[in-house]
Amino acid sequence: MVNAIIFDFGDVFINKNKEAKDKALTDLGLKEWTEELENLEARLETGKINDEGFLKELHKHMPNATLKEIKAAWNAGIEDFPLYRLEFLQNLSESYRLFLLSNTDPIHIQKFERDVEASFYTDFYLCFEKVYFSHEIGVRKPDAGAFNYVINKHDIQPKRTLVVDDKTFNTDAAAAMGFQVWNLKKGEEDVVELFEKKVISLDEV
Repeated sequence: MVNAIIFDFGDVFINKNKEAKDKALTDLGLKEWTEELENLEARLETGKINDEGFLKELHKHMPNATLKEIKAAWNAGIEDFPLYRLEFLQNLSESYRLFLLSNTDPIHIQKFERDVEASFYTDFYLCFEKVYFSHEIGVRKPDAGAFNYVINKHDIQPKRTLVVDDKTFNTDAAAAMGFQVWNLKKGEEDVVELFEKKVISLDEV
């Protein structure tokens, strides 16, 4: 019986558009997203470089753009957070221990909090026993260390905990650790279908 749920953030609660971000960066002169840049993003998402340092490194690949323009392009893929998902989460928090574990960076979180009212993101965060962002804890999924960080901080058992994530490599890693998982398919499924998809039985509530 599931008594705790660890949720991802992007494309589970807040909608993202990777194509929009890629186009925005390309329009500023970025030729390709290289392994070097992939590693740079990993450093940002694990807190090993701050947002200013990250933007300055990106600027080397788009020298004709301003840091402000690069920051806007980086955030171009952050879209809306439908109210109905927050309402669903608020109801769910009455029956389960909820945690947020997200691979993200301070630039995207600042964008999210700036786009919605303070009351909205405060209500969102209050649904969780604890919110964990990768850039704050220094490790990101699918590294087992990210999941162990939550386990070690809280009295939860993987076999009684559901991990909800849109990335297959993250749910595969969680399943290998003994968690129950739901690999939510972006564009085909919505987190509010948690019970309709029979990921969790209504009998467990």
